[in-house]
Amino acid sequence: MRKMNHAMKLRTLAFVGLTCLLGSQLRADDRWIVYEGQDGPGKGKHIVLVTGDEEYRSEEGMPQLAKILAVHHGFKCTMLFAINKETGEIDPQTVDNIPGLEALDSADLMIMFTRFRELPDEQMKHIVDYTNSGKPIMGLRTATHAFNYRKLNDSPYAKYSFRSGESKGGWGREVLGETWISHYGGHQRESTRGVVAKGMEDHPIVKGCEDIWGPSDVYGITTLFGDSKPLIMGLVLSGMNPEDQPNPEKGPVPVAWLKTYTGTSGKAARVFTTTMGHGGDLVSEGFRRLLVNGCYWCLGMEDQIPERSKVDIIGKYDPSPIGFDNHKPGLKPADHKL
Repeated sequence: MRKMNHAMKLRTLAFVGLTCLLGSQLRADDRWIVYEGQDGPGKGKHIVLVTGDEEYRSEEGMPQLAKILAVHHGFKCTMLFAINKETGEIDPQTVDNIPGLEALDSADLMIMFTRFRELPDEQMKHIVDYTNSGKPIMGLRTATHAFNYRKLNDSPYAKYSFRSGESKGGWGREVLGETWISHYGGHQRESTRGVVAKGMEDHPIVKGCEDIWGPSDVYGITTLFGDSKPLIMGLVLSGMNPEDQPNPEKGPVPVAWLKTYTGTSGKAARVFTTTMGHGGDLVSEGFRRLLVNGCYWCLGMEDQIPERSKVDIIGKYDPSPIGFDNHKPGLKPADHKL
């Protein structure tokens, strides 16, 4: 028995040592992952990234963003996924389960990248409570149509569906500034070149963002809601390569903007929204820098944004193609550890 206990102690010590070497490790539950912040201005700040979309590989792109924020900038990042209830695997097709949302109760920033989720009340409550808290919010791509209640249409949260509520745009329009409208650029035929909006050249978020490109197409919009102010305009390129020329028949449309949202707390939250965000968009250094700088701005840390934020890729990053059923099967949150 003593030998067994000694062996167990050795294994425990080895595990602790490995954790220290990695600098990050799975915490609390195997249905999500936490990247402990290393040295940087973000030390002591907690960012929660909420993912769950079937099409644009948020389950791949957002872990890369979380790693960049933790390793290069010091933010603690909790990474949440849509999880298959039976297998425990990351499954974007599971629209009614994102475990770990209680992490939002202690978050300093929520990054939302979901599509048409229909979460049970006990999970959705954490998102709505955070939304009303006055703390900052970042929304990517399909977050404009983050929720769609069909089976649970008697839920008190059904009003947040993408074409519901007073604005007829649900959570996306009221909080982020727009809901789902259309594909303005040709879907998987016309890519996006991002350029700084006129008058926003000196905004701290756009520092070092001179090359923003991505394979995601430009989304259509109506009129941006509330006090939204365009930051990046999207040029519709005539093909799927960054060297392609803009389509002369399609003028620029906002693909990133800033606004505020005041919920029941009465406190105005800073909001940064971009309709870019496909996993392939994060291959662009300029787009990664836009997101990182956006986090600093959301948190009121814009005076700490350097001329060129460090956004080097962590490890290997080769995102899967856009499209339904193209996610990598069999992966669990632990597969995204550093």
